[in-house]
Amino acid sequence: MITHAALVVLAGFLVGAASGVLGVGGGIFLVPIMTFGFGLPQRIAQGTSLAAILPTALVGGVTHDRAGNVLRRAALWIGLGGAVGAIVGAAIALQLPHAVLARAFGVVLLLAAWRMWP
Repeated sequence: MITHAALVVLAGFLVGAASGVLGVGGGIFLVPIMTFGFGLPQRIAQGTSLAAILPTALVGGVTHDRAGNVLRRAALWIGLGGAVGAIVGAAIALQLPHAVLARAFGVVLLLAAWRMWP
């Protein structure tokens, strides 16, 4: 029988692999896995996802940088803007009711899927 910890590690591995292959943030996968698969509240799933993405993004970014696939100057500026935006966004998320936050996340996922569908 697979333990809860093993399932969590397996989920992390699968999300990391999917993020590396597809070039998307792991939150697209992690938040639904944590809310539906592990029963965590939306706010906890989002916060945990953001913290868990740090090592995943770092390893993926370094790997792509070594292959020459990173515009470092652009990455620096985007990262700086993203850090400020993350502070503002997290503050807003902490104030939103759970249902609004969950629905907003779902809408973003649907819009992303619709825009990417060929």
